[in-house]
Amino acid sequence: MSRPEIARLAVGDVVGARTVTFDRAALVRYAGASGDFNPIHWNDKVAEGAGLPGVIAHGMLTMGTVVSLVTEWAGDPGAVVDYQTRFTKPVEVPNPGAASIEVTATVAKIDTEAGTVRVDLAVTVDGDKVLGRTQALVRL
Repeated sequence: MSRPEIARLAVGDVVGARTVTFDRAALVRYAGASGDFNPIHWNDKVAEGAGLPGVIAHGMLTMGTVVSLVTEWAGDPGAVVDYQTRFTKPVEVPNPGAASIEVTATVAKIDTEAGTVRVDLAVTVDGDKVLGRTQALVRL
């Protein structure tokens, strides 16, 4: 994909949307890669004992996966110069099955002088926001 041109963008432009799914196997793979073996990410009994509805996805897995929509649109992961979010609700991962995360990225602010675009991401599961104030600052 070619790099977007800042002059062709407008506030409100949707730059991408996708559905991301996590099943229990994805959580195990992420735990191995990250070293985060907290049992709330793989053991229902422990998760429920901690007051959770069941096993939940790692927050960093969710955060890192959804920003890939922006890095792909920008054409370069290094173009993302700032990225932040607030965790608003855990992503429950059923067994069997998978959690489906809906992500939509929208241009929220353009600074032509600085050459940057702020992209806001709406991140939901079953209509419920799971990440809030999810923003990526992209240098184009």
